[in-house]
Amino acid sequence: MSAPLSLPPPPPRAPEFGAEALIACESLVRIYQSGPVEVQALQGLDLLVEAGEMVAVVGASGSGKSTLLSILAGIDAPTAGRARVDRWNLLSMSRADRVRYRRHTVGFVRQQTASNLVPYLTAKQMVDLPMAAARVPARTRQKRSLELLGALGVGELADRRPGQLSGGQQMRVAIAVSLANEPRVLLADEPTGELDTATSAEVFGALRDVNRDLGVTIVVVTHDPAVSGQVERTVAIRDGRTSSEVLRRTATADDGGEHVIAEEYAVMDRAGRVQIPADYREALALTRRVRLALEPDHVTIRPDA
Repeated sequence: MSAPLSLPPPPPRAPEFGAEALIACESLVRIYQSGPVEVQALQGLDLLVEAGEMVAVVGASGSGKSTLLSILAGIDAPTAGRARVDRWNLLSMSRADRVRYRRHTVGFVRQQTASNLVPYLTAKQMVDLPMAAARVPARTRQKRSLELLGALGVGELADRRPGQLSGGQQMRVAIAVSLANEPRVLLADEPTGELDTATSAEVFGALRDVNRDLGVTIVVVTHDPAVSGQVERTVAIRDGRTSSEVLRRTATADDGGEHVIAEEYAVMDRAGRVQIPADYREALALTRRVRLALEPDHVTIRPDA
């Protein structure tokens, strides 16, 4: 009797896209039904955010940036693709999982301060509220509420209600509320959109302090170039996909002075697609078809002449 044939071992599985990242979105799709019309807010978006990063997401109105933030916050659900934050798969969470996720893993700050705060509660009571819902002991809640308000520069306003606070103070309290249950990720949707330039700088400085001192990963959606220019990484979304990234680093000049170097990169998604900026396309009359050529160390794109 002949010995049974031994099958070769299966090939090793490729590592999961973004396996080491805290936030990983792959080919993310979100389709809304508006009457008989389907609106594709996200069309195969890829995004990775590492733990401890502070990232600004920018894009024109309707580009999909707020939809992305709502999905990461657990408020909306994607139609297809893959989205993971920490250990949570955002496509397969149950209702109970979604509550736990929003209570402990992510904090969310909206642009409209009225949506973040309860008008009849004091600042201290509002920070206390999410901890009470999570059944944190009263003594711990009281201590953490005062610590967070103090860290955000509004400790002396702990007993004031929203109507007694300025716009910048309200936003700082809202950030403290979002951090009450020690989330790993803070999501902020246009947090400076209703503030003047000086107050915006103060609020964004508070976000940077939270990122640096508490180690919270922060994703900010903004249209303000002054805000996006203050982070090391800015991700641009166009037509529902990530189109480019700007990376910033501090360099030391020959005279010992420091300056910031910003470099812009096009983003290639998992399908190999790259979005070419409109001014590039117009300058070279790039239309429906282009010619690609593989060179020793680069790829050229030429018009279809």
